[in-house]
Amino acid sequence: MPRVAGHRRRPVRPAPPDPAGGPAVAAADGPAAEADLLVVGRIGKPQGIKGEVTVQVRTDDPDARFAAGSALLTDPPERGPLTVSAARWQNGRLVVAFEGVGDRNTAEQLRETLLQVDARTLPPPQDEDEFHDHVLRGMAARLADGSAIGDVVDVLHLPHGDVLVLARADTGAELLVPFVRAMVPVVDVAGRWLQVDPPEGLLDLTSDAEGTVPS
Repeated sequence: MPRVAGHRRRPVRPAPPDPAGGPAVAAADGPAAEADLLVVGRIGKPQGIKGEVTVQVRTDDPDARFAAGSALLTDPPERGPLTVSAARWQNGRLVVAFEGVGDRNTAEQLRETLLQVDARTLPPPQDEDEFHDHVLRGMAARLADGSAIGDVVDVLHLPHGDVLVLARADTGAELLVPFVRAMVPVVDVAGRWLQVDPPEGLLDLTSDAEGTVPS
């Protein structure tokens, strides 16, 4: 299934392959209007007595996300931000030390904290079929003949794949479009628009229609 970068959680729920592939990118990354927080890990139990903690990894690039000096946002926010001072692998688990966390009691207070990064601070994905959510939000959706459909207002990450939520230009109703190459063949990031090739009947459906998503 085409992926929206940063939201692949292979250790938690592998995404099935999609023989149709994902949308083709037409240009480089574009501007962002709001934060796009990506969860990259969850703090588990303390490791030892010097403040280290185990981290359940939720990113495809843990070496980069947990490199020494990396600043991570937290949920709940009052527990951070946290800056990585060191990280190592032990028996297949990531063990991380944070600046200012020097004992087991302090580390215990961080248990269950979600660790986040703002996707706007990350470089564009190397895979042309991957896009950060904030890049897709606000894009204009058009038909092949240039007719306006509406704007992308959200991206849903559902068990069967990623789905674009479009606000119809004519009615304001929400329209759900599976994010696959067959339906979204072009994503022009620089131009801030994407092309939708809807199957018959798709434009007549909205997210209010029993919450269904066309396949």
